[in-house]
Amino acid sequence: MRVLVVDDDAQIVRAMRINLRARGYEVDTAADGAGALEAAARRAPDIVLLDLGLPDMEGIEVIEGLRGWSAVPIIVLSARHSAGEKVRALDAGADDYVTKPFGMDELLARLRAAARRAVRVEEAPVVRTATFTVDLGAKRVLRDGGEVRLTPTEWHILEILVRNAGRLVSQRQLLHDVWGPAYQSETNYLRVYLAQLRRKLEADPAHPRHLITEAGMGYRFEPGEPPTEQG
Repeated sequence: MRVLVVDDDAQIVRAMRINLRARGYEVDTAADGAGALEAAARRAPDIVLLDLGLPDMEGIEVIEGLRGWSAVPIIVLSARHSAGEKVRALDAGADDYVTKPFGMDELLARLRAAARRAVRVEEAPVVRTATFTVDLGAKRVLRDGGEVRLTPTEWHILEILVRNAGRLVSQRQLLHDVWGPAYQSETNYLRVYLAQLRRKLEADPAHPRHLITEAGMGYRFEPGEPPTEQG
């Protein structure tokens, strides 16, 4: 697995390189935003560890640049502790946010979790959960051997969440992508439609396993373990 470490602190980069390589990761590094985007384009990483305070541009711009063409998991590493900074990073497309200083064991655990959650939709257009199956190519959902009838809006929301499996999709982003920029504060729309999707797809809608709410922030699709085939 290839990790791209983006930080202008040479000591942090050195420590990360040593620790990651010792655990079998391949490591590329960049000291600024332009270098990060160039490195990611040259050799696609499996995970990006990104500092927000870069000398040439904000880390948020790097996230937005990567998200223009890549679904690679991005873990932000930053000394900025405010909730606003975290929300900005997650809204831009980051998958996780770790505040400095951090323990290497915690970072490695988060890195492993991000790798597990990453779903390459290009390689797996059919995403299976223990309860239902989403066929992104055919634009349909199957459950208990039959097709689940979804409205166009329900499908659009589900498709966005599934294509970002394991990543938080902010309320604002969902509202923008489904209804348009004029609706970015209409969070009640999402509550209604997520409730409908859970009734149709979750085994226990009151305790969802796959369509998860991150209170006050957004929603996350967790595939979980697909059913094992018998025979």
